[in-house]
Order: sequence, then C-alpha cells, then structure tokens
Amino acid sequence: MVDFVHLHTHTEYSLLDGAGRIRDLVAAAREQGMSALAITDHGVMYGVIDFYKAAKEAGIKPIIGCEVYVSPRSRFDKEAKLDDYQFHLVLLARDRQGYKNLMQLVSRGFTEGFYYKPRIDFELLEQYSEGLIALSGCLAGEIPSLILKGKEEEAREVAIRYRSLFGKENYYLEIQDHKLPEQKTVNKALIQMSKELDIPLVATNDVHYCRYEDAEFHDVLLCIQTGKTVDEEARLRFGSEEFYFKSAEEMRELFPEIPEALTNTVRIAEMCNLEFDFSQTHLPQYNIPSGYTAKEYLRELCEKGLKEKYPRITPEIKERLDYELKVIDQMGYNSYFLVVWDFVRYAHENNILVGPGRGSAAGSLVAYALSITNIDPLRYGLLFERFLNPERVTMPDIDIDFCYEKREKVINYVVEKYGAEQVAQIITFGTMAARGAVREVGRALNFTYSETDRIAKLIPFELGMTIDKAMEQNQELGELYNSDQRYRKLLDLSRMVEGLSRHASTHAAGVVIAKEPLVNYVPLQRTSEGFNVTQFPMGTLEELGLLKMDFLGLRTLTMMEEAVKNIKHNRGVDVDLARLLDDEKTFELLSQGDTIGIFQLESSGMRSVLKELKPNKFEDIIAVVALYRPGPMDQIPTFIKNKHGQNPITYLHPDLEPILKETYGIMVYQEQIMQVAAKMAGFSLGQADL
Repeated sequence: MVDFVHLHTHTEYSLLDGAGRIRDLVAAAREQGMSALAITDHGVMYGVIDFYKAAKEAGIKPIIGCEVYVSPRSRFDKEAKLDDYQFHLVLLARDRQGYKNLMQLVSRGFTEGFYYKPRIDFELLEQYSEGLIALSGCLAGEIPSLILKGKEEEAREVAIRYRSLFGKENYYLEIQDHKLPEQKTVNKALIQMSKELDIPLVATNDVHYCRYEDAEFHDVLLCIQTGKTVDEEARLRFGSEEFYFKSAEEMRELFPEIPEALTNTVRIAEMCNLEFDFSQTHLPQYNIPSGYTAKEYLRELCEKGLKEKYPRITPEIKERLDYELKVIDQMGYNSYFLVVWDFVRYAHENNILVGPGRGSAAGSLVAYALSITNIDPLRYGLLFERFLNPERVTMPDIDIDFCYEKREKVINYVVEKYGAEQVAQIITFGTMAARGAVREVGRALNFTYSETDRIAKLIPFELGMTIDKAMEQNQELGELYNSDQRYRKLLDLSRMVEGLSRHASTHAAGVVIAKEPLVNYVPLQRTSEGFNVTQFPMGTLEELGLLKMDFLGLRTLTMMEEAVKNIKHNRGVDVDLARLLDDEKTFELLSQGDTIGIFQLESSGMRSVLKELKPNKFEDIIAVVALYRPGPMDQIPTFIKNKHGQNPITYLHPDLEPILKETYGIMVYQEQIMQVAAKMAGFSLGQADL
C-alpha cells in the first residue's frame, strides 16, 4: 500500500460539478494501491451509502465526509452582499458519533442556514464537533481566504479557534497544489503557521474528475450547471487541469519537502472507522390505546373489520387471518399495519377518496379487514406470500392511491401525528438520458439548436437507449461520428455526461416515517413548501431499515369523486364505487371498446382486445390488464378463443385445473405460478415465491 490517500474527493453527487463517478473513483484508488478513500461532496451526503458499499466491495476503507459551506456570520443571517459567499471546510467522520453529527450539520445547513447554498456556522460546529476530523479547506476555506487578503494574524486566530474546537489531533491545515499562483502564497503561509502553532499539515488534491484528460468533460459540466457555453469568457471555470485523481507519486512530487503532509492522510484514514449496520429496522411506532399490545389491538381491529366485510366468518377466513397475523407479528410489523390503517381511516373519515388497492398488498386479508385495501383476496385468489414472505424478510410495501387534490392533507395528518422530525418525503435524482445528454452538451459546446436537435433525434426514443446502442442501430449517426470531428467530440462528451444526475427533486409518492427523528438515520433537506426531504433515495432508505410508503396522488380518483358528486347533484342517486364491479351495463360498454378515459383500458390496442374479448365479469378485466404487456400479449388470442369455447381447454395435469380454470387454462398471474409450484412440487407458498 502507498503512503497517501485522497481525503478531498467530489463524486458525481456534487451535481454538475463532480465528474468522477463513484465506481471509477473507487477503481482508481484500488488500481493505485491506496488503502482508503474519502467522499466529500459539496454541502450534501447524497452518495455516501453508494460510496461506502462500492469501497467495501473493492477492499478500500470508505471515509464518509462532506465539504460543508460555513457562513461568515450566523447561519440565520441572509442579507444580500453581506452573506452572499461562504467558506469551505472539509469534515470527515471518525466513527458513528461523527457520522450522526455530520448528518445534523448537513441537514441544518439546508433546514436553517440555506441561502444560495446550505450553510452552517461556528455555533453549529461547536454543538456537533464530536467524532469529526476537520481540514481547513481549499482556496475557498476561511484561512486561505484571509491569507490572500493579507490578514495572516486573523488567519492564525481562526486556526487556533478551530484547533481548540476539534482538538489538536482532529484539526489539519490543508495544502493543495493545482498549479494556481494563489496556492503558492497560501501554502507558504500554511507551512509557517503549522510550525508556529503546532497544527499538522495534510496534503490533498481537490478531486473533481478521475483522469487528467477528463478536464474538458468537467468544464462542459460546469457550463451545463451555469447555463453558459465554453466560448464565454465571463463564466465559472477552474484555473487549471490539475483537479484529477492523482497518484501518490504525483502527490510526492508536488510536496517533496513535507512528506509528513502525505503520511498524515494515511494517519487520518486509520483514525476513521465507521461501519454501517444494514440489518436493523427503524419502523414507526403507533400509539396503542392503554391496556393493549400492538399485536392485540391489531387483532381486535381485524376481527371487527371482518364482521363488516363478510356475512359469515368461515373456518377458511379465520384460518387465513390467524396465519397472516402470526407472520406479521413474527416479522415485527404490527405497528406498521396500525400506522397505515390510521392514515387510511383518516382519509375515509375526511371524504378523501382512497384507491381500492394496488400491488401485492391486495393479497393481504389483514389489509382488507382494516379497509387499507378494498379487494377481497379470497375471492380473487390473491396470496399473502406475495406481499409478506415469512421465508424472506423484506420490508412490507403498501402503495396507496389518494385523490390527487387531497393527497397533501393525508401527508399533513401524518406529519402532525408523528412529528415533522420523524416524517419526510423522499429524494429522487433526475439523470441525463441519451437525448438529453446530447442536447445539454451541444448547448455547452455552442452548437446551433438545429444541429443539436438533428443529432438528438437520430437517437431512437426507447426505454434504456444509450448513445452507444444508438450508434450501432442508426447508420447515419455512426457515420457522422466517424466522419466529422465536431460531431465525434459532441458524442464522446455526451457519452461521458450520459447517466449523470442533473438535479435532485422530490419523489412523486414516497414518504418515510421513523420511530425517532429522521436526522438520526439520514441527512435531510427541505422543499420550497417547507417539507423535509431525505438526501437518500428510496432504495438506500430501505437498505438502512427505514420504511417508505407510497402516498400516490391519482387524478383518476379525483375525476371519479367529481363524477359521483355530479350524479348525486343531477340525478339524486348515491353511487357506491365499491359495488360497481358486477354491473351488466358497464360490461356492455367495455365489450364495445367504449373506454376512452378509463385508466389502463383506453389505448387503441386495448380497445380492440376488449371488443374481441367481450368481458362479462371483473376477472376478465383483471386478466386482460395483466396480459397486455410485452411477452404475455402473445397469449391474448388464445385467452380469447378459450373464453369463447373456440379452443378446447386442456391441462397438462388434472391438479392444474382448479388453479388455471379462472383464466381459461392459461397461466396469467404470479399467484398461479406459486400455486402450481406448491401443488406440483410440494413447496410452501413462501418457497414458491422465492
């Protein structure tokens, strides 16, 4: 192993500024024999879990950090001109406490200090310094800024203040050399200050891209970020091409007289020992009425609900309920179901239309008994194991549709019930797909709109399309790439940009609720409307044991609610949407293909299928929606002929008939595959699901 590691590294999550993808940076560290690597994105922690996993997989020690923005005055001061700039400071987590403090600082930078950038201040650093190592920062750091203004005595005072705050062993003066004249001045002063104040030096390179030759790619990214072109003089640009992932040897050549500044990087890396535990869950706790446990209260609600749903509770119904409640209890999800029941109940009681149920949750009798779903899983042969499998511990996932216009009321209820600190919406990242990448790069390179548009339109408009695939499929695009240097450069840079995150936004439906303040588990930021948003996306939250729920706003429900109101107003008729599944006149309309405006049934292809199918029961609609997608579509003609008796229905084995009879001998649903595997191979339904 070499005697240097990078401690100042910007990844792709320094959006439109970091041009180094996590996987490439980790690979570079491994190839160069470095024992560790830090992630220090600008003001955010978006990528730290992805980085941690990638580094661990590569045998590299991950160091979790952030280059924070420090307000010169209080974080609450937001006065034009006085507070328009911020100092940079690199913070690295030594341990779990340091990581928790880093999350607090980064979150409060957004929720309290945001002014152009997420800003913290010295007061917050005093409160959350434990477990952190601080590096004085690049030229935009407070100490280098003061040195360049000729205020060296003031710079010394700031250094003493930070050393006192973090402790002598946790504060370092950061020296860099990107061949910028200002850095020579700053480094000379920092070396002298280090000797006089006995504050150790640490050498870093401000890594913004992987290789020296990626400097042009990074410059284009900056142009995309700022809406400028590469030809413009007055724009944000870096002063050299030295902001790449340098080798230990290159770093030694930069600082031959102070080898301790390099070995201190390894010393710092050895001090940082943060491990994540992905085996814990942090589910919200429902406030149970006194005298009950969560298990008892859930059972009581379910038994009460079943009496309202069924005229008679048969042994089959009771057995299914007992089984589901046992699995829910064993998996520790009693309180989860109560949380969901509670906010769905709130919606029902406040005239907020709720969808009948979607996804695998419709297979739960408990969800049906609690009116979380309005689909009888026994009538439709839906299996609980598709939702919760006792043989594979996964988070439950109940997606619930609400009237689009009133969805926010339900979220506000949840925030009031559990506390704003324990509820947040979920971040999502908008990435640059193939066509978008070409348009963005073309604009930055000062191509005309028509030129860029022409190239972008040569890329097929298909899901998962890449520029490489497009050049293989479209001969004209390939020829342009091979024959014209301008277009080659455009496409090469677009390939590098392709797939990078362009911006962060809020997931349309995802909400996370935790048993403690969320900032204990995940860094937060805030929407312009004042909602907290996690800095980790949905998949990462689940890995960390946090429970996400989908509060989907569906315009179709809003339209249905309006229709019911209009019918009541114009005809004096009360329509119960839940009782419309077996209406003969509705099936006549469906059989005529008269389905414009009906969710999932309005495409021209689907209308043609309905005319041939002539559905006369709701199960036919369920089946045709399931079949109408690539692959299963091939079975639709056979399904229709079997339904109308034009084909004799045959079964490979008599045991398959009760499973496939409802779908005329054709295997349509995952539930049927599971039932076949259970019946024919003797699997449990849990094993069949796996």
